[in-house]
Amino acid sequence: MSRLLTRHTRGLWSMANLLAVLPLAFVMVAGPQFVSAVFLAASRDPRRASIAFLAGVALGTALSVGVFYLLAGLVHDPARAAEPDSGNSLLDYLLPVLLVAMAVRVFLRRGSSTPPAWMTSLAESTPRFAFRLGLLLFLFMPTDVLAAMTVGSYLARHDLPWWQCAPFVAVTVLLAAIPLLILVLMGKRADVLLPRIRAWMTTNSWVVSEIVIIFLLVVTLAG
Repeated sequence: MSRLLTRHTRGLWSMANLLAVLPLAFVMVAGPQFVSAVFLAASRDPRRASIAFLAGVALGTALSVGVFYLLAGLVHDPARAAEPDSGNSLLDYLLPVLLVAMAVRVFLRRGSSTPPAWMTSLAESTPRFAFRLGLLLFLFMPTDVLAAMTVGSYLARHDLPWWQCAPFVAVTVLLAAIPLLILVLMGKRADVLLPRIRAWMTTNSWVVSEIVIIFLLVVTLAG
């Protein structure tokens, strides 16, 4: 009976920790990542390109979180972490500094709202290119790297298994799939709505980026 109760309590605690990192899925998608998904949903072959993009998103997110989970596991000492005066790790100090530096950089470059040249060519994307785009964006975008670092290190520090990042990956993919869902559910009306979303995201990209960075900073400091 005691074993069953302990297992149940541990499961509830793990779920609470999992819910704490799920909001970071928004960080993974907001910005050029979502704009790219909108471009692909309005491309020559929108369904195949979008599905390939989402496959890249899933793989890139899982790989990124997994790498930081392993790295955090190498420096994490459960016995030392259990001590009340164990203090913060270098990662706990590094993340906020990086986020503040990124916020300053985004603010200073706020006047530039023109999408990069590669983004304007997404209308002719092949599924193969879309897959590589999703993989590389979610592996190397600075905000995604920091979000994956936060999630991976969070799971490792709380001695949670790596596979518990699966809901986080799933929510990330679901958010990235919103343009495709709009296309499927709205049909021809999506031809009007998607360009409006793309234009707004492009014009206000620096605002979106600042919101994402501040949100990630709050989550990092609260964790």
